[in-house]
Amino acid sequence: MTRVRRGHYTAPMTRPQPSARMPRRPLSALVGLVAALGFAAPAAALDGKWTPEQVLQLEARWLKRQGLQLPPSALWDGRRGTGLLTGAVRIGGCSGAFVSSTGLIVTNHHCLFGAVQEHSTPQRDLMAQGFLARSQAEELPSSTLRVDIPKRFMDVTADVLAAGAEAGDAQRRLAAIDTRRKALAEACAKDTGNRCEVATFDDGVRYTLIETVSLRDVRLVYAPPRAVGEYGGEIDNWSWPRHTGDFAIARAYVGADGKPAAHAEGNRAYVPEFVFPIANDDLAAGDFVMILGYPGITYRSLIAEEMRERRERFFVRREDVFGEWIGHLEAVGAADEAARIALAANVKGLANRYKNAQGQIAGLDRGRIVAKQQAADDAVAAWAATRPEHADALAARDALRAVLAEREAGWERDFLLNLIPMGNESVPGGIPPLPKALYIAATLAHHAREAQKPEAERADGFDAKGRETLVARMRREAGQYSEAADRRVLAALVRRALALPADQRIASIDAVFGAMSLAEIDAKVADMYAATQVLDAAERDAMLDEDIATLSARDDALLALGIAWNADLRALRTRERAWQAQAALHRPVWRRAVAAHAGAPVAPDANGTLRVSFAHVQGYAPRDGMTYTPFTTLAGVLQKHTGEEPFDAPASLRRAAEAPGAQWRGRPVAELPINFLADGDTSGGNSGSPVIDARGRLVGINFDRVWENVAGDFGFNPALSRNISVDIRYMLWLLQDVENADALLRELGVAGERSPR
Repeated sequence: MTRVRRGHYTAPMTRPQPSARMPRRPLSALVGLVAALGFAAPAAALDGKWTPEQVLQLEARWLKRQGLQLPPSALWDGRRGTGLLTGAVRIGGCSGAFVSSTGLIVTNHHCLFGAVQEHSTPQRDLMAQGFLARSQAEELPSSTLRVDIPKRFMDVTADVLAAGAEAGDAQRRLAAIDTRRKALAEACAKDTGNRCEVATFDDGVRYTLIETVSLRDVRLVYAPPRAVGEYGGEIDNWSWPRHTGDFAIARAYVGADGKPAAHAEGNRAYVPEFVFPIANDDLAAGDFVMILGYPGITYRSLIAEEMRERRERFFVRREDVFGEWIGHLEAVGAADEAARIALAANVKGLANRYKNAQGQIAGLDRGRIVAKQQAADDAVAAWAATRPEHADALAARDALRAVLAEREAGWERDFLLNLIPMGNESVPGGIPPLPKALYIAATLAHHAREAQKPEAERADGFDAKGRETLVARMRREAGQYSEAADRRVLAALVRRALALPADQRIASIDAVFGAMSLAEIDAKVADMYAATQVLDAAERDAMLDEDIATLSARDDALLALGIAWNADLRALRTRERAWQAQAALHRPVWRRAVAAHAGAPVAPDANGTLRVSFAHVQGYAPRDGMTYTPFTTLAGVLQKHTGEEPFDAPASLRRAAEAPGAQWRGRPVAELPINFLADGDTSGGNSGSPVIDARGRLVGINFDRVWENVAGDFGFNPALSRNISVDIRYMLWLLQDVENADALLRELGVAGERSPR
């Protein structure tokens, strides 16, 4: 019998049988979901990142056959906004999970890396040493971290689409839709006092109002040494076998009144509605698991021509540019220890996306994904041509092709411009904005231009409510700054811009640098940095209250470049808005035809909203003659150890691992599981996702995908789609036998007794 206690779910300790795996076809209830929600689906059964609302519409018997030992209602209760899914939170651009009634959150080490870096100095390098707060008083506040807790999801598709129905052309229609989305979000926030947004699914197939509780006081509790949290470094990144302890722990706080509040001495630990209990028995091959989190973006709704552009242009150029930038940052860091610390998060982010680009190219080619998508698109088109109710799908496909052709005309210019976001925008793929001085200057210019508009008409993040977040973002970027590195990256960006063809020039760059030689570019950049005030915190705060004319009147060449760059970027956003309007008009038409043709549902593309993926623990065979098992062990950590980065296991870990007779739960400690594989459908943003067993207990923390699955953003391959997670047993062993973190273990509901040796 299932027992429910304070949000903890416990069920009989029967293990699901691997033979009760995937049905040949979805059940009839799922077929009906296609018509209701408009989702398209491939033939596979477990692929898909499912929304909370969809979980309740999945066939319970089907989920039970996969291994789930809870009713779907235990996962999500839409009426009350409760259930297991509410334990999954968004933190630091990643996912995480509440693991104690005292606000403890477990996520990835790399997701809290910025918070660790914020408190690191050459004299106290917490990135290298790791950090453990032995009491709440010792916890380290973060200036930028925020925790978003899901509260409510409501389908508002009919309401939103009705607003655009009589608007006229595509841009007016999209403007009317966005106005209605903003109004719904503002009404929700006013009524509830919480953070609200209306999320878009597949360019307008569906719209959902999402209410979240947003906590702004987040403090670092534990981070392992970098040699644990990043063991294997870039050599092992996106690879298997892995032996990486990529986890960290934070705590969320609220004000004395229990409401979200900025960091303050009198704040108290947040009490979550749901807490994931930590599993007390072993995970094994074939076990059913769920991955909960906030995947950022996938591209499965694209037509073949759009996928081809990503393969042939976007990832190729990203690999090229980011490889160059990594070289600049590493060269500066090698000569200056303070710069190395300041740039660490940037190097990490760039390196991750650099290798990702390589993997995307390889995966798209290996899986022949573009060719397969072309065949699938052609099949839908042929089918739609015989169905009068879907005849408009053919014109919709042609319209999407036309938008792509228009974008191609200025592609190289627009790629460079998009490397520097406006304010709180995210660079596609989560890349840190570089060069930072130009980003801050352009952000100040954008803020000044938006401030001239009525409050309701300002861009997201540039209204009065968004000022605090904007200031924090600029402060964070300024804290991860090295002038030498920034100058090198700006000079590299200028050189690329000056090499653009005549019909793709960037006006702001041409106006300042014209036909300068390489030496002249370097000298000009040096002069601009020597005189700029955009990196002075007091001056920057003052600039936030100045209009464009006042900013322009400042004798600051770098600020002037930022003002001009922002004008170029705003012009790009205008063009992108026109393309987005066309996509929002035509893609839903095409996608509904795809759904009807498939006759089976799938979750929509990832868009940063809460999802759950269903999976089983299992290995894979990446190529002929090679088979990977689903677990790695502590023995592998020691086998990889060389004493040099990135395989320099800390001495404290090695002593605990090599102690005579050392055991863990009755087995030699060498057999302790470190990482495991599952066939979960994950993507970027799932970093830090809790991996939950059939009974709702935490068994792992997702942190990566295998190399062969990097291109899974474009399509699910059951044979190769594998996500990589830290086994919770490794986290517990480190806290217990290496860190002696008894107080923290007691908070986690785990006895802090030493392992027998």
